[in-house]
Amino acid sequence: MSNVATEGLLGTVLQAGLIVVSGLTLLAGYRVIKGPTVPDRVVALDTISTNVVAIAVLFALQTGEGLFVTVSLVLAIIGFISTIAVSQYVIEGDIIK
Repeated sequence: MSNVATEGLLGTVLQAGLIVVSGLTLLAGYRVIKGPTVPDRVVALDTISTNVVAIAVLFALQTGEGLFVTVSLVLAIIGFISTIAVSQYVIEGDIIK
């Protein structure tokens, strides 16, 4: 099963992108664990959710499967909502007023 997107320069760039984004996700995970403050951890979690969306899109481009684009959109919505909820909790100590 040879896909046109995984051949040549584009395939190499997609592989490199997946490796770079995965490494950045691990670094953000370190910031979540060792972050000095709670806002640093919230920003790191938001970065992780953004990177997971990027990984899903890159994987969709690599495999040619459109389903992963839909998955990335759902992950982006969930990441946005969770970032808002956590920031609301950090600011006010309560999510729902």
